[in-house]
Amino acid sequence: MTSQAVDGACAFAWRNYLLLHSGISENDDRCSALYRYVAHLRDTGEDDFDLLRCARLAADQVLAEFSASRNAQSDT
Repeated sequence: MTSQAVDGACAFAWRNYLLLHSGISENDDRCSALYRYVAHLRDTGEDDFDLLRCARLAADQVLAEFSASRNAQSDT
């Protein structure tokens, strides 16, 4: 996994985290911890892109469900 892939994976995960958790700063310490974790996975040879792809699909599904429930609440 290249550093560009690490950056992309972290940016995607952090963006989704912020969408689900309001009131958290974009510069929160958890963002740095996430980057260190993903970089550590890369450094240890853990670069299963199928796993990352599945994680991304799961995150997209959760966000879609969250958005739909939020819209349903605002309609009532």
